[in-house]
Amino acid sequence: MSETTAATADPAAIAALKHVALAGGLNETKVSCAALGDRLDASTQTASRRLQTLESAGLVERDVVGDGQWVRVTDAGEAALRGEYADYRRLFETDVELVLRGHVTGGMGEGRHYITLPGYAEQFAARLGYEPFPGTLNLELDAESVRRRGEIAGVDAVPIDAWEDADRTYGAAACYAVTLVADGERYADAHAIVPDRTHHDDDKLEVIAPDELRDALDVSDGDPIEVRVEAASRADRSAAAPEQEVA
Repeated sequence: MSETTAATADPAAIAALKHVALAGGLNETKVSCAALGDRLDASTQTASRRLQTLESAGLVERDVVGDGQWVRVTDAGEAALRGEYADYRRLFETDVELVLRGHVTGGMGEGRHYITLPGYAEQFAARLGYEPFPGTLNLELDAESVRRRGEIAGVDAVPIDAWEDADRTYGAAACYAVTLVADGERYADAHAIVPDRTHHDDDKLEVIAPDELRDALDVSDGDPIEVRVEAASRADRSAAAPEQEVA
């Protein structure tokens, strides 16, 4: 598990991140560990350690000065908070839908290589219920969708496990069920694949499907596209069997 993933899964770290952001940390703010400790009902030392954890995970940036420290929530930190926000929206609001928008863009062919590797291909077939077309549809998200992308963390996904062969280890990923809409055409049997480790920026999104999506949607580079994200379930896990009656 990466430091970022571990921190976002830690309620104490998320609580500290929230208080920094509420104090104005999305734009940078001066933070006192003593004051943060009071807000968290924790000691000054504990507050300091939590800030260090957030910094190590890349969720905040810090500049320590003589009388305190300047702290700014990073894009990764904002994404983590948006994930929390999405969770609460699902608790208290109905018909909440995450829709991302952008346009089709060219890739470097890496998607074709990775999704056809046996360690991934076997998991796709079993867990998604299909063998993906050997290639990904690459999307570049607009500015608003980049800001909202962090909400995807609150949506149920199909996990793809890390694996290794004789040469190297390949990282884990999450597959989110999506419906694509482009110029009135819809494609519902697709998944956005989000690797745990990636060199892509947050404005890039890759989508896999059983079919060649450019042909199925009749799109080419630059064409606008809408990505409607939905909860995903594993194809290899059937519904729980009904409980047997006790005589």
